Amino acid sequence: MQHLSEVKSAARSAWARGDYDAMMRAENLYEVGAQLVRKLDIGANQKVVDVACGSGNAAIPAAQAGARVTGVDLTPEMLETARARAEEAGVTVEWVEGDAEDLPLPDAEVDVVLSTFGCMFAPRHEVVADELARVLAPGGRLGLCAWTPDGVFGNFFRIVAGYLPPDPAFVDPPLAWGDEKQVRELLEGTGLSPGFERAIWEITHSSVDAAVACYTDNLGPVNLASELAASEGRWPDLEAELADLFARYRAPDGRVVLPAEYLVITGQRR
Repeated sequence: MQHLSEVKSAARSAWARGDYDAMMRAENLYEVGAQLVRKLDIGANQKVVDVACGSGNAAIPAAQAGARVTGVDLTPEMLETARARAEEAGVTVEWVEGDAEDLPLPDAEVDVVLSTFGCMFAPRHEVVADELARVLAPGGRLGLCAWTPDGVFGNFFRIVAGYLPPDPAFVDPPLAWGDEKQVRELLEGTGLSPGFERAIWEITHSSVDAAVACYTDNLGPVNLASELAASEGRWPDLEAELADLFARYRAPDGRVVLPAEYLVITGQRR
């Protein structure tokens, strides 16, 4: 039986693959983090933590707004990219290697907790929910973004999962964070009463082939799935499944325009 430490080590290795920053830039997906910062009206001197921050998805926009920001991520390679991006943006962020299930932060000191498509990939969702609430000060605010199960990326991640080793039973499905009912249950008893809003981020690729290459080359877990599929002689199957998915969103000029639906979760700590 696979242990929790092995699951986290495998996740760290998977997310270190590819070029996450290249994918985010190609899709202009960093703007979702910036929109979340604006939605929560983050400003000068607020203490903010970006959980599972990736390459600075929400941390850098929060720092640009004047906040005192800590970015926490499990994967050192992600933090290395985040540091370079922060330097490029001319902002200061404290980057900390850490676990969304065991945040290296004191109780009740953070004004705002953020995560854009990050903490949803931690294995035990109730543990994560408790940690998000623990570090928030009374009156502190929460802002999360997660892909919805019934959106295009819900279908995308289900396809990819079919080419990866199955998760142990104790690992919660990432897409559960995109389901309002399940998030209400997760946050019950934390002192956070969530609010929800569905949003669409339009992602454009020049062609179906370009879309497949973008994710298989750059998005760590998908890059791993493609390598495993190739080693098992299943790469043509994975490629075909992804191509079929993206072809549903092909415009007359051949471009692929993905209406990527995600859930915005907000709340305030009592």
